[in-house]
Amino acid sequence: MSLPPLSILEVAPAEKGRTASETLAATTATVKVADDLGLRRAWFAEHHGAPLISSVAPAVLIAHAAATTTRIRTGSGGVLLPNHAPRAVAEQFATLDALHPGRIDLGIGRGPGTFDASVVAALQRGAAPTTDDSYRAGIVELLGYLSGEGGPPLLPGYRAAVQPWLLSSSTTGASLAGELGLPVAFAHHIRPQNTAEALERYRESFRPSRWLERPYVMIAVETICADTDAEAALLGRPLDLVKAALFAGRADEPLLSPAEATEVILPEDVQERLRDYRAQQAQGSPTTAAARLAELADSTGADEIMLATTIYDAVARQRSFELLAKAAA
Repeated sequence: MSLPPLSILEVAPAEKGRTASETLAATTATVKVADDLGLRRAWFAEHHGAPLISSVAPAVLIAHAAATTTRIRTGSGGVLLPNHAPRAVAEQFATLDALHPGRIDLGIGRGPGTFDASVVAALQRGAAPTTDDSYRAGIVELLGYLSGEGGPPLLPGYRAAVQPWLLSSSTTGASLAGELGLPVAFAHHIRPQNTAEALERYRESFRPSRWLERPYVMIAVETICADTDAEAALLGRPLDLVKAALFAGRADEPLLSPAEATEVILPEDVQERLRDYRAQQAQGSPTTAAARLAELADSTGADEIMLATTIYDAVARQRSFELLAKAAA
């Protein structure tokens, strides 16, 4: 069994009853563990107004994580470009890159990062809804700034080393990543049904660029690892409830403790849908989870796997990474 390099996606999950300071301290500790384990990257998502997600400002979290680690690459998974001016994003990440040369990734995605229309309006300041064309134009503008060809220098004396990525959960986004010659981070943990076709489109459309000579694929996989399959299932139960709410179009489900989550009974049709979803991810003991990740890497041709591990307890989340790192070694 062979695994490609492993990375982690952090959403800074908020445990019920914890303060924001406690949640972010736990996230910092988790990234330090990933650094010590030799994992390749730690990326931070951008979400707004969700009761279980504290990762609302990726650039701030990246700065803190990079300053408290020594080796691991830190980045965004991703900055949701419709919420930001491209020049502002370029300046933020150029500054991060100047502070931590060679360790900063800029993952770019689309979408508001929230179900709340009032939050969308506030973030986007009343702008018109993003279209495929306007999204592409924003990315091209941002890449122009990073390359030094899009206007005044981002920083005096700055030479860009930020690695831009495009995040995708569809064939459209994957094709765009290929056309622009960017590495793609595919959200298999969100839309696994799109993975195979989207990656095929990416590789077909890929054109070498100043950023990348050949296609490079990272897939994000919901991964929960514990000492036994039964323990992993227990740790995954709180996230099952969150996903059940998302299936119903709601994003207001908090992250309960495993003990609380096991007391909630879901309808059989929802349980069946969850079983189908989990079968496409990786959950179980080190042997079970690592074998599943290896299978996904083989079937998708992924060059790297990003572990999306939303576990209620930060210590259990760190343990999940330790077990998988050991299994990969």
